[in-house]
Amino acid sequence: MFPDDGFLQAIHRSFELFVLSGTSRSTMKLDALHGFIAQDLANRLGEGFKVWAKGFEESKEKTMPGRYYHKTVDISVEKDEKPVAGIAVKFVMQNYSQNSVNYFENMLGETANIRSGQLPYFQLFIILDKLPYYDRKKGIIKKWETFSAHNLRKYAVLSKDNPEAFFHTPNKTLIYVVHIDEPKKEVTTKTAYMDYYKTHKFGVSLSTAEYEELGHSVILNDYGAFMDKVYHAIMAM
Repeated sequence: MFPDDGFLQAIHRSFELFVLSGTSRSTMKLDALHGFIAQDLANRLGEGFKVWAKGFEESKEKTMPGRYYHKTVDISVEKDEKPVAGIAVKFVMQNYSQNSVNYFENMLGETANIRSGQLPYFQLFIILDKLPYYDRKKGIIKKWETFSAHNLRKYAVLSKDNPEAFFHTPNKTLIYVVHIDEPKKEVTTKTAYMDYYKTHKFGVSLSTAEYEELGHSVILNDYGAFMDKVYHAIMAM
């Protein structure tokens, strides 16, 4: 397995934009990341397909039809002006444990909605292997969280599901765990954390943490393999 340098560079730029904005609510961080994935997918698919995403071409997201409600999708693909597939992208940089169940439940719900409408849907989940957990009111770092084998467990169960039998299971999911060079001095507040990465160079690499083997529907730390699966699923429609 060889990590994709271009994808890691896009993650690096996304994190840079995150610390510059100072908030996870800013859409700045999305453009570099979503734009890279959209460009890559458009290059793979070639003529006849239109890819929509922030940071790519018109920098616009599109709405896909679902069985229960229409959904604005991070990256969507059209052929002959009709939607044919979508990719949801999540990049978690802070306070993971308080939101981990919500992230997973939301993923299942939105996937079931789109896939029940007979369209393929993919999930791409990026997370830091070590990330700060803030007291949001005081702005202090209460602890440092590690994305562990325990955190991956629910995705391991999902990985053994058959997407053809369960609409809540994405056609394919990528879990991408990355390591960002840690501060070389102690930081105890959100402001200090952001300021450090604004003023220091840092590297981004695949995490070396070891996790349990996953089933066929979830890919761990292999962006190229994931995009190959996305490409072949779209072309098979």
